[in-house]
Amino acid sequence: MKILKYLGIGLLVCGVLFAAAYFIKTNSKSVIEYETQTPKIVSIEREAVVTGKVIPEDEVEIKPQISGIISKLFVEEGDLVNNGDLLAKIKVIPNEQSLNSAKGRLANSKIVLNNAELDYKRNKQLFDSEIISRQEFENSQLNYSRAKQDVSNARTDLQIIKLGSAGGSSMANTNIRATVQGTILEISVKEGDQVVESNTFNNGTTIATIADLKKMIFEGKVDEADVDKLIIGMALEVNLAAIQDQQLNAKLKFIAPKGNEEQGVVQFKIEGDVYLKDSISVRAGYSANAKVVLEKKDSILGISEALLQYDRKTEKSFVEVMISDQKFEKRDVEIGITDGINVEIISGVKIDDKIKVWNKTESKKIEDNDEKGQNEEDDFDD
Repeated sequence: MKILKYLGIGLLVCGVLFAAAYFIKTNSKSVIEYETQTPKIVSIEREAVVTGKVIPEDEVEIKPQISGIISKLFVEEGDLVNNGDLLAKIKVIPNEQSLNSAKGRLANSKIVLNNAELDYKRNKQLFDSEIISRQEFENSQLNYSRAKQDVSNARTDLQIIKLGSAGGSSMANTNIRATVQGTILEISVKEGDQVVESNTFNNGTTIATIADLKKMIFEGKVDEADVDKLIIGMALEVNLAAIQDQQLNAKLKFIAPKGNEEQGVVQFKIEGDVYLKDSISVRAGYSANAKVVLEKKDSILGISEALLQYDRKTEKSFVEVMISDQKFEKRDVEIGITDGINVEIISGVKIDDKIKVWNKTESKKIEDNDEKGQNEEDDFDD
């Protein structure tokens, strides 16, 4: 009886072990099979995209030389004008205090003129009678001439205050004319608006802004991490947001010597001359992106950047190189420039090394088990 008991227990244990072994074997996964890639000879460009806008190279603001009210506008925004073309006309509103002072100066100068005229005529008679010397006569004559000139100046000043210009002036201050050739970008006033003259203490009211739209520049801002790699004369590729599938060439002409902090990042302004095409019309203020090649290397050893791994402690880059069938060893690599797809390998691997694609795996056993499970489900459904 005891022998049968022990025999039964043994058979039971063997059955359990066999069932466990069978379960483990049927549900185990095979060793993961990794794909590999080899280094290759590539050309890598490191580019930067600069956001900005296309604006005229020079914009000229037209300001009045006298204060008053806009009585007439002769142009509209978008009109082409030449140097000297009439843009607007100003009606002068005299200042009461200035007008009163000018009238007083004219009256005083007339009084002085009358007195100088009497003195001159009296001295002329005395000189003709040889009673006074020539010098005394010439002094009275000089005072008389000065008095007449003072009256003329006072009368002219009064006329300028009243009308804005002296009589007979071909370029009256009340006529606002273009000082350059170009396109009217903006008219800042309308008829009836009051304008202030430009002087030492006041910039004056801008009546119109004129620019030559045939001379455009790209203006953008570059991050401080890239500005040191820019060189005056570098080529830019400008793409306009308003005109799709049109690329304009440009040349870098200015890099700001001082940066400005914006949202915690220091930005440097750059400018580039844009070479316009006759087939497209570019308006001032179009938003644009400029692509500039910061660094370029041809015929260098490179790999896909996705093959790189980084040590969590040292943060150094490494790859895994296959030394035998599905056996890999870790190798530290020194990397150079990258374009986000390929990266330059300075040292660490050779061109015939097989590098592990660590983030893309394939298990034949898993696929077989999945297929087997699907077939069993199909049989069960049938």
